[in-house]
Amino acid sequence: MSQVDVLAVIPARGGSKGLPGKNLAELGGVPLIVWSIRAALDSELVTRVLVTTDSQEIAAVASAAGAEVPWLRPADLAQDETADLPVFLHALGELYPDTDEPEFVIHLRPTVPLRPAGVIDRSIRMLRKRPECDSLRSLSPAAKSPFKMWSLTEDGMIEPLVGTWEEEWFNQPRQALPEAWVHNGMIDVIRPAVIRGGSMSGRRILPLFEDSIPVVDIDTAADLDRATEILNLHQSKLLGEG
Repeated sequence: MSQVDVLAVIPARGGSKGLPGKNLAELGGVPLIVWSIRAALDSELVTRVLVTTDSQEIAAVASAAGAEVPWLRPADLAQDETADLPVFLHALGELYPDTDEPEFVIHLRPTVPLRPAGVIDRSIRMLRKRPECDSLRSLSPAAKSPFKMWSLTEDGMIEPLVGTWEEEWFNQPRQALPEAWVHNGMIDVIRPAVIRGGSMSGRRILPLFEDSIPVVDIDTAADLDRATEILNLHQSKLLGEG
């Protein structure tokens, strides 16, 4: 019986408005996309590393770094408004057109390049122990509580974004509010049947609380500067030296 794949997918469009060419922008002398490729290749459990891109330049860099780039992504799947789901459905359809499936699909965003050493394997092992769960997502504490946030109504008034008028969470002290967490994009681990079924997460989502380093999602030059600061401060945790 052949080994079942654990597939890491790194989606990397060529276009970017906030930071042009950001997937190839250098962090510590290394293109952003290469950070995610190296993290996947360093994993003991990941068996395939795929980069899906519409860019010849990104494809060349990714291939040289050791990733599979068997095709260029169709242009209609590389637009500003393109969601993750059709990109991942396309990747699964191309790599596994028949009945074979990977055990897990690992979503590694090249714009979140800094991951603690070993976090990919730890995440895979966590989901393996929870067969009732659809996926795993890494989380960080929310900087602002959603219980203090508002949305606009059609008549120009405001209403609570979370909760009801009767609960009045928005008038409660911060210490009395429920904990809130935000999806930080460091890593997702997803069962392929969930993706085939039309979701990037499913409903039973296992949390990974990873706070050993700050998480930065790079979209601007300022974000890249912040990532450089984090790299300099936490290099031993990122490279598994401490």
